[in-house]
Amino acid sequence: MKPSRVLIAAVAVVIVVAAAALIYYTQTPRAPYKITIYTGGTGGVYYPLGVKLAELLNKYSEGRITASASSSGASVANARALGAGDANLIFIQNDIAYYAYRGIYMFEGGRIEKIRAVAALYPEVIQIVVRADSGIKTIEDLRGKRVAVGAAGSGTAVEAEIILRVAGVWDQITPQNLDFTQAAEALKLGQVDAAFVVAGIPTAAVMQLAATTPVSLVEVPGDLLDKLRQQGYLFFVPFTVPAGTYSGLNRDTRTVAVMAMLAVSSDVPEDVVYTILKVMFDRIDELRQAHARAQDIRLESALNGVPIKLHPGAFRYFQEKGISVPQEIRP
Repeated sequence: MKPSRVLIAAVAVVIVVAAAALIYYTQTPRAPYKITIYTGGTGGVYYPLGVKLAELLNKYSEGRITASASSSGASVANARALGAGDANLIFIQNDIAYYAYRGIYMFEGGRIEKIRAVAALYPEVIQIVVRADSGIKTIEDLRGKRVAVGAAGSGTAVEAEIILRVAGVWDQITPQNLDFTQAAEALKLGQVDAAFVVAGIPTAAVMQLAATTPVSLVEVPGDLLDKLRQQGYLFFVPFTVPAGTYSGLNRDTRTVAVMAMLAVSSDVPEDVVYTILKVMFDRIDELRQAHARAQDIRLESALNGVPIKLHPGAFRYFQEKGISVPQEIRP
C-alpha cells in the first residue's frame, strides 16, 4: 500500500521543521550567562582578584559569560549570599566552604547545600605567633597560657579550637577572642602569650608587631596534621614559613594552612564553570597582575585542600588537563 500524498507532505513538514530547529539552536548564539562574583573588602586580596577575573571572563569567554564583581564581607557572608542566590561565584576559604556544605559551626541550622568547588587558589597560613623571648616553642608549651584565638565567630576562631582540641590542649588554655590587630597589640603589651593569625604571609599586623617586638612562630608538626586529616579536616595542608619572614623568625617553621578557593552554585551550567577555569588558567599571567598572592595560583595545586564536591564543569576541566581528582571530591 503506497503512502498517501498527505502523509508524505506531513513527514516532509516535520523534517523541515526539525532541520530549522537544529539550525536555530546550533547557529543562534545563546544569551551570555550572568556571573555575579562576591569577593571581600576592597583592601584585601579577594576583591582585586575578583575584579580582574570578571574582566577576563567578559573579555575572553567569547560571549558565553557576562561577569561582575562586588565587595563583600568575605568567606562567611559569601557562602550565605550564594545560598540566597545573590551570588553564584564566590571567593571563600576552604574550611568555611566545608562548614557551609555540612551545616556546622557558623552555619548550624543554615546549611548551604548548593555550594560546589571550582579550584583552590593560594594558601592562607595558620600562624601561631609568640614573642621571640617567650620561651614558647611547641603547642604543648601553650598549656596554661593566654591565647588570642581570633574574633568571635570567625574562621580563625574555629580553626584555632580544632587544632588545639586535636592537640589536646584546648581545655588548658585561656582563650581570648581578638582580631589580628587587637591580638598583635595584646602580644606587644604582654596581655596574651600567643595569637592565632590566619592570612597570607607576610601578614601586615604581624610585620608591624615584629618591627618593635621580635616574634617567633609555634610549629604545627606533621603528626598533628596527620591527626587533623584523619579526623576529617581535609582542608588543612602543610606549609613552611621561611626564616626571615618576620623580624625575630630565625628558622623555617612548619605549620599548616587553609586555602583560598573559588566556589560556585550547583545551579550554574557545566559549560560555564568549565569556561571560568579555562579563561582563568589560559590567562593566568594577566590574573597575576592583579595581586601578588595570585603568583601562588597554579593548575597543579588547584585541588590542594579542596574539601567539598567539585562542580561537574570543574571536574571535566581537570580531567581534560590530566589532573588526578580524589574520589571523595568527584561529583
